[in-house]
Amino acid sequence: MTDTQKRPLIIGLTGSIAMGKSTVSQMFVDEDIPHFDADAAVHKLQGPGGALVAEIEAAFPGTTGPHGVDRLKLGPIVLGDKEKLVRLEGIIHPAVGKLRAEFLDAHRDAPMVLFDIPLLFEKGGHQGVDKILVVSAPAEQQRRRALAREGMTIEKFEHILSLQMPDAEKRKRADFVIDTGTSIADTREQVRTLIKNLRASLADSAK
Repeated sequence: MTDTQKRPLIIGLTGSIAMGKSTVSQMFVDEDIPHFDADAAVHKLQGPGGALVAEIEAAFPGTTGPHGVDRLKLGPIVLGDKEKLVRLEGIIHPAVGKLRAEFLDAHRDAPMVLFDIPLLFEKGGHQGVDKILVVSAPAEQQRRRALAREGMTIEKFEHILSLQMPDAEKRKRADFVIDTGTSIADTREQVRTLIKNLRASLADSAK
């Protein structure tokens, strides 16, 4: 591989709702691994002055305001209508992809980067990463965490689960699994060990 072709090892981080993606991604940041957060990118694009607000308003009139996209208005419109959801995704995904490409270019000299993508498998994003890392916890623990969130209901939780690939299938497809059903300290140690092993592997391959 030439210098012009050089790019970081791309780790795709994913996991079902309330499995601890945000906690684990922050642990990577704490270890100086550049981190691209797909959800944060979407919020930026849809927030006040966001690049996609006008286009979303044109496609779904009445769903935006001074604070950007109003998710409480947009959500019910698209979640029950596959055609409208596909239309919304057609607006959002290319824009997020552009931000992701810019991020990768900005960190092209880093040994590795982390892409935090909740629907990595469901939307085909796994094809654009080198290694897949899944965060996982026991189902009952996941349920408790999710239902403790503000505004979450059993019905909403179960609907979100129905849209996501089952945890067992994600773990089966993963290159690495981080168990978040244990203590924060233990989870952090798992992350540090993984990063240490990946850095050693990259160093060996560069010899």
